[in-house]
Amino acid sequence: MHRSLSIESGKCTGCLQCEMACSLRFEHKINPSRSRIRVFAFHDTGRFVPYTCTQCAGAWCQAACPVEAIGADDATAARIVNDKLCVGCKICTIACPFGTINYNVDTGKVMKCDLCSGSPACVDACPTQAITFIDAETTGLSRMRSWAGKSQPDVNTPSS
Repeated sequence: MHRSLSIESGKCTGCLQCEMACSLRFEHKINPSRSRIRVFAFHDTGRFVPYTCTQCAGAWCQAACPVEAIGADDATAARIVNDKLCVGCKICTIACPFGTINYNVDTGKVMKCDLCSGSPACVDACPTQAITFIDAETTGLSRMRSWAGKSQPDVNTPSS
């Protein structure tokens, strides 16, 4: 069974614990700018939205990499960057429509969420459970497909 991150932005308080835990796990220091997860702040409404790699099945980053440095982990299905193969060309950062791959100037390589080998630090650090690690089949894709397949009312027909 594959698992994936589930994010409920309504529960996020903007505490940035997820960013700090992620940077500590990977960079061995608290530096949210080096996190693989980000929290976007909507200052005008006081709301926060965590976002990170969605581990796309048809990963654009992986397809765009000219040296095949991005592969899929068999155990987690996460897209993993092989630092030994990555040449730091940043083509994957351009290919990702979600902006969840970043360039690390210290290493000259790209960095992205790899689900922490199945034990995401961001999940453990989130005090409100805005970020959870769940069965990938329950993330909502099947619900979206079901909704998309339903016949919709004709918007050109006036309702009574």
